[in-house]
Amino acid sequence: MADDQIRVLVVEDDVDTAQYVRTVLERRGGMAVTVVHEPMSALAEVARARFDVVLTDIQMPGMTGLELLDELRSRAAGTPVAVMTAFASVDYAVEALRRDADEFLVKPVAAATLLERITALAALGRQRRDTHESHDVVLAVGAHPDDVEIGVGATLASHRAAGDTVVILTLSSGSVGGDVQARRHEALAAAAIIGARLYLHDFEDTRMDPAGGLIATIEETIGVVEPTLVYTHSEHDRHQDHRAVRQAVEVAARRVPSLACFQSPSSTIDFRPTRFVPVDGFIDTKLRMLAAFTSQSHRDYMEPELVRATARYWARYGAGTFAEPLETIRVSGMLRAGAGLVSAVPEDRTDEQEARS
Repeated sequence: MADDQIRVLVVEDDVDTAQYVRTVLERRGGMAVTVVHEPMSALAEVARARFDVVLTDIQMPGMTGLELLDELRSRAAGTPVAVMTAFASVDYAVEALRRDADEFLVKPVAAATLLERITALAALGRQRRDTHESHDVVLAVGAHPDDVEIGVGATLASHRAAGDTVVILTLSSGSVGGDVQARRHEALAAAAIIGARLYLHDFEDTRMDPAGGLIATIEETIGVVEPTLVYTHSEHDRHQDHRAVRQAVEVAARRVPSLACFQSPSSTIDFRPTRFVPVDGFIDTKLRMLAAFTSQSHRDYMEPELVRATARYWARYGAGTFAEPLETIRVSGMLRAGAGLVSAVPEDRTDEQEARS
């Protein structure tokens, strides 16, 4: 398949309409067309491959095209989506535009019109992708809900402010720490505050094993997300799940250009950061993310005063008023955050001086 060939995903439960669209786009437009007949299959396809355009019907069983549009906006950000329907009502059009559809088509769609609109949308999608790919794609991997937000919540907020894509991968629902459904909803709410994508899995809490599927799951996510930067737990941590995730990430992310480890409440005194991300202006966002985890509000490390004080402490080694610390495993160039360059440990401070200060 030529690299410049337009790739289109068609989501249409009517077999005849799907065949018509495929024929027009393939024979007259020379496009590569993938057809699925229900929305869940469409989500599986966008997880496996990248498309220039998605064309979806509105009326489908199980999930409407407009509901699918919402899912695509979080899972395939930037990909143009055209919706089509046999019902040419103003209400449908308004709702489609409200949900940020890129095009609204009424069946039956003339072949020339279909080809023209899809070609234009493909050009738009590629332009968006070129712009988007000049930014980082950040993957933050945590063992439990709230791990990532506690460690690098403000850093992730600064990445989003800088235009980077942020994806959070949480490997368990945290059943030991509370009700599973509640914690899943809290994780979704926290991710939504900064517009991050969330992948949430159900590995057994407190019994994670790098060889028990963790590595494969993280590799699968990395294959979909294609991150340029990964954040995860430090190996200097008392919690066995945190250490297991750290080991799994180091293997799974071996080809990712940049990898850094954050501090958690269970980190040991051996946690030795070498980079300090200035997060002035993003602490309040981090606190909103942490406040989403209402089931964990009784824990002292969630207290806003302690969160602020910790960030204020780490800033003494870097720039600004607040900072989040990182142990860097490898860095391709300088890690950046929305507020500026990440500071390194000052070279004129010896280990002994740091211990006394």
